[in-house]
Amino acid sequence: MKRFVTSLFLLVCSLSFVLAQSQNFEMSKYGIRPGNKTNLSAKMQKTIQKIRKEAAGSPVVLQFEEGQYHFYPKGAALREYYISNHDQTNPKYVGIALEDFSNLTLEGNGAEFIFHGVMLPLSLLRSTDCTLKNFSIDFADPQILQVKVLKNTEEGITFQPAPWVNCRISKDQFFEGYGEGWNVRPGTGIAFEEETKHVVYRTSDLAISTKGVKEIEKGVFYAPEWKDERLIPGTVIAMRDYARPTPGIFLSHNKNTQIQQVKVHYAYGMGLLAQLCENITLDGFGVCLRGDDDPRYFTTQADATHFSSCKGMIRSVDGLYEGMMDDAINIHGTYLKLISKVDERTYVGRYMHPQAWGFDWGFKGDSVQFVRSQTMELVDGHYAVTAIVPNDQQEVQGSKEFKITFDRPVQGIELTASSYGIENLTWTPEVYFAGNTIRNNRARGSLFSTPKKTVVENNVFDHTSGTAILLCGDCNGWFETGACREVVIRNNKFINALTNMFQFTNAVISIYPEIPNLKDQVKYFHGGKKGTIRIENNQFDMFDTPVLYAKSVDGLVFKNNVIRKNDSYKPFHWNQNRFLLEKVTNVEIE
Repeated sequence: MKRFVTSLFLLVCSLSFVLAQSQNFEMSKYGIRPGNKTNLSAKMQKTIQKIRKEAAGSPVVLQFEEGQYHFYPKGAALREYYISNHDQTNPKYVGIALEDFSNLTLEGNGAEFIFHGVMLPLSLLRSTDCTLKNFSIDFADPQILQVKVLKNTEEGITFQPAPWVNCRISKDQFFEGYGEGWNVRPGTGIAFEEETKHVVYRTSDLAISTKGVKEIEKGVFYAPEWKDERLIPGTVIAMRDYARPTPGIFLSHNKNTQIQQVKVHYAYGMGLLAQLCENITLDGFGVCLRGDDDPRYFTTQADATHFSSCKGMIRSVDGLYEGMMDDAINIHGTYLKLISKVDERTYVGRYMHPQAWGFDWGFKGDSVQFVRSQTMELVDGHYAVTAIVPNDQQEVQGSKEFKITFDRPVQGIELTASSYGIENLTWTPEVYFAGNTIRNNRARGSLFSTPKKTVVENNVFDHTSGTAILLCGDCNGWFETGACREVVIRNNKFINALTNMFQFTNAVISIYPEIPNLKDQVKYFHGGKKGTIRIENNQFDMFDTPVLYAKSVDGLVFKNNVIRKNDSYKPFHWNQNRFLLEKVTNVEIE
């Protein structure tokens, strides 16, 4: 007992010392105040630089007052950032650029950060033990154009843009939106039910043609070539293009990052993108509307959260993800394609996807493995990286190719016979995804592609439109690694997934690696021991049939789940099997 009291005393003293050493900076004293639309971009950059000098390496707390703060491209930090799964356009305008900090806390106290034009709202790079908390991110002029269908006939569609949409008819007679430094001519969109904000049944990605559009009265437009009988009057359309220049929050090369009670209401990309980070906790994070009475129906242009080549633990709890134009969470690494052999121990690998290149792929000492692209079979053996350098330029920043040397000669690879990918096993995370609500979004609910333990529990997947949970792996198109070895999906509720068809949407839970030549595959991709992927004690409320689709799995358990059929929609899915299994072994279904 005496030893315990002594230890507790020392811990309290240690914490008190750390708190005493922290420097508390009130942003209002530096002229960063809420309450008007004054551009704070330049002042913010100067303040961050000044605080860095004043803090001299000690822990820092940035204290904001509650209220709205506005940031514009003019005066913002200019950065060359290569961001995974985004458009690699540079430079980028950054509203709040936090770089090379240790023990920094950004305390928003309910602050609303409002951005204008095309900007990256907040970046945190090369930092350790940092916390972002209690603020929201939004844009004054979103690049997604919300309109409502007023009339739909064989002669075309009449629609009305939402009051905040700045729009015009181009010289060549197309409908387009515009803002500071941008314009969007939408060719696609997502349709939402006016009352429920669910994605409209069986509409998926709309094809929108506004050629020959006319403004028939102030703020009302008629598009004679846009014809789609599914879009009844009152339907709300999020018109969009496919650009994704920047996320709302960008994390790179950090360790031990906490994000608490932060909301992203809009970003012209993903809500949060993290790459090459170790240990990230999202607690009460949201990519969400401003409430049930928010007149908007959309949030982000792509995924709500996305983790590329991270390690340690990714923990996402008690979040709300809704209205985004892609998945709530996607966790993966990136395959490089082997393009040439230098010698027995050295090969050149290349980033293949146009939105994933220019950033570090790996480091000396990392463990890697090789995969045959056509069959997605692993080549026996792990290798250690002894050297890795850009092959196409001097700096990693902006590079697409790497020359990689391994600790021993590589066996079992003939580049002339087939294509191969290389996977970095060191930069793969454990995952805990729990207590989250995912609803009313495009495409899918969640994607997990990591060999480390993944637990998905106590979540509500409500009208995710496509598949609710996807375990993927693809060395041919997206080039996103990799095989799942230990996955637990339990105590979740699934409500009317699969109202629409998107990529990989074969069932409510879809285990769907991209394997061009499944017929000749000998080794299974996912799993590897009996019971590796466990789906237990979940509730499926569904109007259609397919619950589980699995391909190339060794070890699959589906037991103690409840399936309830409803008549909310008419069944239409091509897959009318409750369980559809392709090349799956060691299966237990109860």
